[in-house]
Amino acid sequence: MRYHVLASDYDGTLAHHGKVDAETIAGIKRLLASGRRLVLVTGRELPELQEIFPELDLCDWVVAENGGLLYRPSTRESKPLADAPPERFVNLLRSRGVAPMSVGRTIVATWEPHQTTVLETIHELGLELQVIFNKGAVMVLPAGVNKASGLKAALKEMGLSPHNAVGIGDAENDHALLKFCELSVAVENALPSLKETADLVTPSDHGRGVVELIDHMVGNDLADFDPELERHHLGLGRSGEEEIKISPYGRSVLICGPSASGKSTVATRLVEAMLEQKYQFCLIDPEGDYSSFEGAMVLGGAKSPPLQEEVLRLLENPSANAVVCMTGMPISDRPAFFLSLFAELLELRSRTGRPHWLVFDEAHHLMPAEWRMPDGIMPEDLRNVVLITVHPEMLAKPLLERVTTVLAIGEAAPETLQKFASAVDQPGPDLEGLRPVSGELLLWRRDRPGRPSLVRPHPSKSTRLRHRRKYAQGELPPDRSFYFRGPENKMKLRAQNLILFLQIADGIDDDTWTWHLSQGDVSQWFRDCIKDDNLAAEAKRIEQLTNVTPQETRELIRAAVERDYTLPASSPLPVPGAS
Repeated sequence: MRYHVLASDYDGTLAHHGKVDAETIAGIKRLLASGRRLVLVTGRELPELQEIFPELDLCDWVVAENGGLLYRPSTRESKPLADAPPERFVNLLRSRGVAPMSVGRTIVATWEPHQTTVLETIHELGLELQVIFNKGAVMVLPAGVNKASGLKAALKEMGLSPHNAVGIGDAENDHALLKFCELSVAVENALPSLKETADLVTPSDHGRGVVELIDHMVGNDLADFDPELERHHLGLGRSGEEEIKISPYGRSVLICGPSASGKSTVATRLVEAMLEQKYQFCLIDPEGDYSSFEGAMVLGGAKSPPLQEEVLRLLENPSANAVVCMTGMPISDRPAFFLSLFAELLELRSRTGRPHWLVFDEAHHLMPAEWRMPDGIMPEDLRNVVLITVHPEMLAKPLLERVTTVLAIGEAAPETLQKFASAVDQPGPDLEGLRPVSGELLLWRRDRPGRPSLVRPHPSKSTRLRHRRKYAQGELPPDRSFYFRGPENKMKLRAQNLILFLQIADGIDDDTWTWHLSQGDVSQWFRDCIKDDNLAAEAKRIEQLTNVTPQETRELIRAAVERDYTLPASSPLPVPGAS
C-alpha cells in the first residue's frame, strides 16, 4: 500500500457550514477499515472542534490551531507545537478594538479587516510572528508554524512519511499542507489558486469530494493518478530529447551488465534520485561498494557484520537511510541473514509504507538461480525493488518474473535483454538497430508495448567521490587487490588500495615494475578492480610507451591516478625485499 494517511482540512473540505454529514462519516469509516488513517488538519481551536465534531475519535491525530497544537483523540493528550501568544501582544490588540478575537494555546485569531492593526502591532512590538489568511479569517502564529509543520509532527508520532500521505483542502492556508504531501487534492469548491497547484481536483464539493477521494484510495490506492505525479519521479537520463524517469512506486528494476560496464554508476544515480526526492531506501551491499555513500548510515563493515535489529531500529526513523555492508560476514552466512532481514523489511513496509525502495547489489549472491525462497515471504507483486547483477540468468526465476523494468548496460545490452527474456520464458523485445555504446543503456518496460529505449544516463554525482575514498584509502578484498609478484613469482606484495599501490611501486625494483607494465597488469587492475575505465585507458597508453625509463613510467602512472584521486601526503612504506 502506497497511501497510508489522509490529511484533511475541516471547514470547507470535510465539513460544510461547520458540520460533517453522515455520508462523509461513512466514507471515513471505509477508509479506516482499509487500514489507512485520518489526520485532521484545521485552523480551529480544539475545544470548539470537539463541540462541533463529535466523531473526532475517528481521527488518529488532530492538528489544530493551523499547525500550533497536536492532539490525540484516543488518549486525550495534547501537545503545543509552538510558544503561547505573547500576553502584551494580546492585550494591545484588545486595547485597539480588535474583536471578535480568540486566543488559543499558540494562536491568535480574528477576522478581516483587522489585519492592518494586527500587522502594525506585530511590527511595533518587534515580534517574530506571522499572519495567515483563510477566507476572511486572520490567524497569527509563531514564524514557521503552519499546517505542514503540524502534519510533519503528527506523522513523526505515527512513524510515517509524507510520501505516504494524501492532503486535501480548499483554502489559502491549505497550500503548505498540500505541498507537503505526496498527492495534493483540492475539493471542487476550493479557491482557484489552490486548484491550480493541486495534483487533482475532485468532481464534487466539500465532503462528497472527500468521499470520492476515499473511494479511489480504497479501490486501487490511487494508482490511476500516478501519471499526475511526475514531479516525484526519479530522473534516470535522456533518450534523444525525452527525459526518462522511473516512477517512484510500483516498479521493480533490474540493472544488469558485465563487470565494469557502468552498473554501479547507474545504480548510484537512481539512489541519488531517491535521496533528492527524500524517499527512504535500504541498500544491501555484499562487497562494500557503497561504504562511503553520503546520505545514508552504513551498518556493518569489514571488521563487524551488520546486526538485523540495528538496521530495523534505524529504519523506524522515516528520514534515515541504511546501507547494510556484509563484507565482515562469511559468504555462507549471507543468504540466511538476507532472508531474515528481507522478511522484516517487507513487514515494516506493509505497516508503514517504508522503506520506499529496497536496493540489492550483487543480487545473484543473495538470491541465486538455484535459490528457493520459503512460501509466503515473496509478495506476488514485488514493488520498489532495485536488483543489480552481472547476468540476469544468475538470479532466481521467481524474482526475475516480478521485474517490470530492465536496464541493460553497455555494448552487450541487446544480448543481456535476450538472456533475460529467455530466463523468464518471454519473447525478446524488438532490438533491431539498437546498439548502445559505452555509457549508454537499453531500458525495457515489460508491462508496456514498444521497443526498448536507448538511454544515456545522467552522470552520478557521488560515484567519483565514492571511488576516491574507497579505492584511494579503503580496504579492497584480497581478490580485488593488486599483487606485486615479479617475473619469477618470488614475491607477493599486496596493495589493497591506490595509496599502497603507488607506495609499493615507488619502492619495488625496476625489473618487477616493468614486468607488470609489460603484462598489462596495471591497466587491467584499474579497469577490473578499481572500476575506472578512464584511468585504465591512460595506464594502457603508458604501458605501451617505449624509450622511457621505469622511473618515468612510475611518475606518469602516479600523475594519472592523482588527477582523479586526492591522495594524502605520506612517505613511501618500506617494502621488504625491494632494492
